[in-house]
Amino acid sequence: MIIKSLELQNFRNYNTLQLDFDNGTNIFYGDNAQGKTNILEAIFMTATTKSHKGSKDQDIIQFGHEEAHIRSYLFKEEITRQIDMHLRKGKTKGIAIDSQRIKKAADLMGLLNVVFFSPEDLSIIKNGPAERRRFIDMELCQLDSFYLYNLNHYNKIVNQRNKLLKDLSMKPGLKETLSIWDSQLVSFGAKVIERREIFISQLCDIISELHAKLSGGKEKIRILYEKNVEIDDFEERLKKSQEKDMILKQSTVGPHRDDIIFIVNDIDIRRFGSQGQQRTAALSLKLSEIELVKKSIKDTPVLLLDDVLSELDSNRQNYLLNSIGAIQTIITCTGLDEFVKNRFEINKVFKVVNGMIDIS
Repeated sequence: MIIKSLELQNFRNYNTLQLDFDNGTNIFYGDNAQGKTNILEAIFMTATTKSHKGSKDQDIIQFGHEEAHIRSYLFKEEITRQIDMHLRKGKTKGIAIDSQRIKKAADLMGLLNVVFFSPEDLSIIKNGPAERRRFIDMELCQLDSFYLYNLNHYNKIVNQRNKLLKDLSMKPGLKETLSIWDSQLVSFGAKVIERREIFISQLCDIISELHAKLSGGKEKIRILYEKNVEIDDFEERLKKSQEKDMILKQSTVGPHRDDIIFIVNDIDIRRFGSQGQQRTAALSLKLSEIELVKKSIKDTPVLLLDDVLSELDSNRQNYLLNSIGAIQTIITCTGLDEFVKNRFEINKVFKVVNGMIDIS
């Protein structure tokens, strides 16, 4: 799987842009705030329909314009595919695959698989559980349309239940309707939990070997799925939590409160690990994500590295670069550092200056 080309119009700081990518390593370099990450954002949106930054469509459209366009050409399974995305202020984005408009954004998921690695990912271990859940969800939504369907419905039900909990102070008679939402919460939530269990198990099998190599055999890592609730207890726990939830005005039981535990040499490194241990584990996690996607789709994802290399020491840089192998990679960096020049094959270089790109 590769991205052959990308076209942008009124996207962030690009008026119009047309890029052709190499099948191997593509490097975008330049000073900060010139538009390098915007290229990766457009590719990520092509794959997932969403910005990796969580930005709204209206914030992505160039100032002074009402709409923006992204067009991508992919080469997958010996076929060229075209994806068009139309961003409009105050309206739902329009998406077409091979010039055929799709009704649901979810229909796009899985056509292009990407693994995105940014400096923020190096803090995924020490940061809050919301970021670790987002990591699980973003990958599973690309790999499993059934999971995406269940997660979307589950999240909508949580929001509806939370709204009801807030309304109960003014309308106590609505309390009897809580059981209706609870039943749906269990139905969709159980499927989310089941799929996450499988995902974490698969990830754990891959990361243990990678992490041992990355740490020179000094560390053993395990990933544990810290479920907020067991499936068998879900319904009963919801009933018992109703009074507490009404006081707090939010749902306190369910997979929207799950987490992942990272155990290195029998220590929970979320709380007690050094920064070095946490960064090594984060790197192992992203490399494991690549391998898991390969196994799941029987193809290679596109790897997006957003100024990550400058955040890694030389050993971790070398390990990451040597681990990429035969996979299309798009890298942003502030300069063509010596270690990249001397130790890593570069297939195409793009210099980015204020929304303008020179190719060398």
